[in-house]
Amino acid sequence: MARYRGAVEKLERRFGISLFLKGERRLSGKSALDKRAYGPGQHGQRRGKISDYGLQLREKQKAKAMYGISEKQFRSIFREANRMEGNTGENLVRLLERRLDNVVYRMGFATTRSFARQLVTHGHILVDGKRMDIPSAFIKSGQKIEVREKSKENPQITRAVELTNQVGIVPWIDVDRDKKFGIFTRYPERDEVSLPLEERLIVELYSK
Repeated sequence: MARYRGAVEKLERRFGISLFLKGERRLSGKSALDKRAYGPGQHGQRRGKISDYGLQLREKQKAKAMYGISEKQFRSIFREANRMEGNTGENLVRLLERRLDNVVYRMGFATTRSFARQLVTHGHILVDGKRMDIPSAFIKSGQKIEVREKSKENPQITRAVELTNQVGIVPWIDVDRDKKFGIFTRYPERDEVSLPLEERLIVELYSK
């Protein structure tokens, strides 16, 4: 299944929560979910009962939408999380947070993970001083992520930094937003990652 390319605010209304897909509109309180907190379509205000399988599938769809990844990518990350020691659900979230596009987003250089992915693929981001154009690359503890010198005055990046300054920095990242660089200091703990997600249901789905 390919990555979703439809109207992202419809997804948020369908799930009934913010998936952080519309950065500037969300930060300014103008998202569609703020105005119409019910599902899209003619019968959007009717909420039927969801089966256990439906709940599990819903959580996986939410995770894929939030991080902007395909079914193939998500399944691969889940397999890696399952191979690791410890809780599979927590490992899954930790791996998703280590993706380069997500780290760029967390550092505040982009208002959405989608924009962060564009910055990476277009060569605006350096990892340890070298250009990295693979959004799915996993970042390791201690690595430095920065906006390349020629892109630091990019108006879209500058605007993103202005908007995300109102959002706190996550504790596993040190960032200098003025100089547009940061250090991925360590892997996050699950209780530090604020996500509207029950990864336990995803584990149950793939365990069938």
